[in-house]
Amino acid sequence: MRQTGLFDLSNRYEQLSQAGDPLEPLNAVIEWKIFLPPIERAFQRQRKSAAGRKPYDRLLMFKLLLLQHLYGLSDYQVEFQVRDRLSFMRFLGLSVGAKVPDEKTLWSFREVLVNGKVITKLFNLFRLQLEKKGFAAKTGSMVDACIVEAPRQRNTREENQQIKAGQQPETWKNKSVHVLRQKDTDARWTKKRNENYYGYKNHINADAEYKIKRVWGDSAYRSEAAEAMLKKRGYSSRVHYKPKKGGWIQSAEKRQNHRYSKIRVRVEHVFGFIGNTMKGAFVRTIGLARATFKIGMNNLVYNLCRYRYLQANCA
Repeated sequence: MRQTGLFDLSNRYEQLSQAGDPLEPLNAVIEWKIFLPPIERAFQRQRKSAAGRKPYDRLLMFKLLLLQHLYGLSDYQVEFQVRDRLSFMRFLGLSVGAKVPDEKTLWSFREVLVNGKVITKLFNLFRLQLEKKGFAAKTGSMVDACIVEAPRQRNTREENQQIKAGQQPETWKNKSVHVLRQKDTDARWTKKRNENYYGYKNHINADAEYKIKRVWGDSAYRSEAAEAMLKKRGYSSRVHYKPKKGGWIQSAEKRQNHRYSKIRVRVEHVFGFIGNTMKGAFVRTIGLARATFKIGMNNLVYNLCRYRYLQANCA
């Protein structure tokens, strides 16, 4: 069998581009180096000695995390897919024979970022970059939240009450360290449309792309105090009216809600992309710190993809 040559690989990459590789335009429009300073600072706090194996390039590892969140992959799946897919290799700048970080290396890298609490800094860095590129939020905002489910904990009602009070349940004192590591004391139960969910909430504020200064949101945000605050600050409220007891709502309010929904549905597109395309409606991590990083990365990756789309349509 003939050995694959350099020109064969170039032809494969060209075919990938012609087929519409979505990672290629993303790589072209993002200035990846802006994310490096907070990542490097997180590792400077962790690393106490220069001894040991030379670490992988930080941006390479960060882009691995991006691929993981974009496609909803586990650590093992990321390692396998990078070895298997030319589109991933090209996105990361790896040659076919290059060494690929394994799943344990990816886990360790992510833990440093989690402990360094850098996700907010990374998100804000890209937000500033968007503003410099002319995509500043100059119009109304759409405010909403979605539930990000976590593995359900089979705790008793008494145990949940003690957890909410910030205490460790008495029944856990004799459990092993390994069992306690799997207990998530930060996630909470909530109810939506008469269904119970366990996990966290991802609150977002998305630009509505209109020149009129307005605030858009779900009916869960509507209250007399919230309406008074919006009026005081000069905002025009477009928060949905809540039904009265028994599900009754005035015809005028119903018509207004229908008008508002035509705009507010755009925020549901955000959640749809994160939940369906990125498989980000569920976290398998334990604890608030890791869940915060996971949800924050999902939001950052969405913005990166949205920026790629806007650039393509503005070109």
